[in-house]
Amino acid sequence: MNKPETIEDFYQNKFKFLPDNLQNGVGHFNVFKLEDCLRDDHKPMSYNRRDYYKICLTRGHNVYHYADRSIEINGTALIFFNPLVPYTWELGSGKQNEVTGYFCIFTEAFFTEKIRGNIGDLPMFTHGGKPAYILNEQQDRHIEAIFAKMFEEINSDYVYKYDLLRNYITEITHFALKTEPSENLFKHTDANARITAVFTELLERQFPIETTTQRFTMRSAKDYASQLSVHVNHLNRAIKETTGKTTTHYITERLLREAKALLKHTDWNISEIGYCLGFEEPTHFNNFFKKLTNHTPTSYRIV
Repeated sequence: MNKPETIEDFYQNKFKFLPDNLQNGVGHFNVFKLEDCLRDDHKPMSYNRRDYYKICLTRGHNVYHYADRSIEINGTALIFFNPLVPYTWELGSGKQNEVTGYFCIFTEAFFTEKIRGNIGDLPMFTHGGKPAYILNEQQDRHIEAIFAKMFEEINSDYVYKYDLLRNYITEITHFALKTEPSENLFKHTDANARITAVFTELLERQFPIETTTQRFTMRSAKDYASQLSVHVNHLNRAIKETTGKTTTHYITERLLREAKALLKHTDWNISEIGYCLGFEEPTHFNNFFKKLTNHTPTSYRIV
């Protein structure tokens, strides 16, 4: 199963460095301008969980894919992300420099060391909650002012600055709790197509197998359902309605294609190929391949 993106991954992917205070044992917080972190190649971020919380003030035309839902924003919105739900983000129409805003990231430890209770219990962070809030101009200015305070404080030498930063996060969450979440943003009509797309992305991300140390690990529908934060029955129904195939059949087909490619285009032995594809024993791979092709891996290789 794909591991969540860590705070360390975030800094390495975005900035190629790790901040000095990352391992200070008291949790982590930082704040950024959204436009400073956009990728030059316009490629969306990987669809995955993160092991940290994120609050984003975004302006422009953007689409967030959040679990099996898509959130399209054309204007200003305040969005909350939690470590339980995988997500990705992509630009909508228009130029990249038209997308502006702010975001802050923080670990659960940043809160739990000072505040009783779990921030993940707040409605905007709960699994299945509504994380997006459309803002008018006045609300936009209010939230921007809080982010500006965060920027000022994170760069200060004030000994209690992290207490203030926790208060700013709390102020934003209470502002959102007073605001109705934007239900009309969530596109449910295409939910089956969306969940099939992200399932396929997770499946394809494990291929091609390029070295004998690489291994295919997400073999079952349950593995993908867990990664997508949906019930396995929901995933199975979505795949079946969208493709006409069962989830297991879909995974098996892709595994078989990779097996054929490795048999034809590498000189790896059968045991190595089987192991890379997730089979603990060569006989299990042999039986899998023969059942689907009427050939053993060895006979297929020499045809």
